[in-house]
Amino acid sequence: MYTIIYYEENNKSSVVEFIMKHSPKEQAKILREIDLLEEFGLFLGMPHIRKLKGTNNNLWELRIKHSSNIFRILFFTIKNGKFVLLHGFKKKSNKTPKQEINIALNRLQKYIQRGDENES
Repeated sequence: MYTIIYYEENNKSSVVEFIMKHSPKEQAKILREIDLLEEFGLFLGMPHIRKLKGTNNNLWELRIKHSSNIFRILFFTIKNGKFVLLHGFKKKSNKTPKQEINIALNRLQKYIQRGDENES
């Protein structure tokens, strides 16, 4: 079993808020994919997860498809089998928008600067 950490700022998780604004069926699908990540980690592989190219950091995407909707949750790995979920969005184009990647990278930097990755 791996550990899932929801990135928080001001005691709020944008990923939790992202999940909650969708229909119950979409929420269930998103949460199921998070459960799979928690169970299998990076061994989950495609089509569930993929490392984002062009980011020097350890940034990955959790890939979720429900009906005709495509969702992504961007995350990174830290030691001891922990995954930090940084940012969720609904994907509307083939390429992951740079703006969405930048939000995740910004949160990753803040997470590291706060020293959160050293917590057990």
